[in-house]
Amino acid sequence: MHTVLVNGEQTELTARTSVHHLLEKMGLLERRVAVERNGDIVPRSRHDETWLCHGDRIEIIIAVGGG
Repeated sequence: MHTVLVNGEQTELTARTSVHHLLEKMGLLERRVAVERNGDIVPRSRHDETWLCHGDRIEIIIAVGGG
């Protein structure tokens, strides 16, 4: 088990988790999001291959349409 910080909140992960799996767990796969891991943007094309480690800081920004 390891702990990551997601948008300022501690989150416990019990299995090896990728950015893709985290977004799936949070119900955000179909949303337009930007993901930052430890201060670096994770391109959507790398969500499947970017694995989260204990102590990672994740920021998820959801795009909101309007006008």
